[in-house]
Amino acid sequence: LKNVVFLPSGHKNISTQTVSGRTHSPSFAFMIAFDDLFRKLVTDALSEDIGDGDHSTLSAIPPTETGTAVLKIKEDGVLAGMEAAERIFRHMQPDINFRAFKKDGDAMLNGEIAFEVDARVHTILQCERLVLNCMQRMSGIAGLTRQYTDLLQGYHTRVLDTRKTTPNFRLFEKWAVAIGGGVNHRFALYDMIMLKDNHIDYCGGITKAINKAWDYVQEKKPGLKIEVETRTLDDVREVVAAGKGKVFRIMLDNFSPALLEQALPLIGTEFETEASGGINLHNLVAYAKT
Repeated sequence: LKNVVFLPSGHKNISTQTVSGRTHSPSFAFMIAFDDLFRKLVTDALSEDIGDGDHSTLSAIPPTETGTAVLKIKEDGVLAGMEAAERIFRHMQPDINFRAFKKDGDAMLNGEIAFEVDARVHTILQCERLVLNCMQRMSGIAGLTRQYTDLLQGYHTRVLDTRKTTPNFRLFEKWAVAIGGGVNHRFALYDMIMLKDNHIDYCGGITKAINKAWDYVQEKKPGLKIEVETRTLDDVREVVAAGKGKVFRIMLDNFSPALLEQALPLIGTEFETEASGGINLHNLVAYAKT
């Protein structure tokens, strides 16, 4: 298999993923206005928290007062969110002094210091909770992803993330997946066509859905990739027959490793393959070996 999808399963930190040799910026960044999306997310989050004013800070601290904040690590794991933290502080005050002692993707140990920031006290107090929320969640996601990617050392299989993300927080969660060593799947519904079981059933069959999607792409979205979900070996045979030159990836949904070994020879090398459903730390290597 070229790709294995990890479907979040209720772990306290969901989703996860980067490709070796690449920076930790999300791989979908070229598809979307990353900076615009980041600014909107941070603006909305700060507005949610501050509302008509941080009255605790406004009432007690002069607006010109400056200070230093230190981020102390309290748990071993994989650090994520360093770049996001600096961006959040600079969003409110561009002229901060941010001193990073670690970087995204580093192993972190209890007691280490990740960064120090010099800024107006108002900036520190109004941004600190958002920074901590983002870094704690991102580090959890990156850490869990790293467990998966470490198991895949020596295999061609890669871990993909999903759209099963926290509403309005997808950018940060997929970013954390990249930091942890996974590979970002499509960011949203608009940057890839994925014909899943519901699309196929409503459309009237696999071949019909593939042809309609292909015609749509040629007319409206040239270059948009098409992926098709399969549930049985017969589905695989039909996608192979109808999808040559049109479909770039076949998803094998809820296939056991034994069933994958039957499906892969049918697919050959003309399509990428993706397995999804029921994959976890205990059986990941069995899937990778296929």
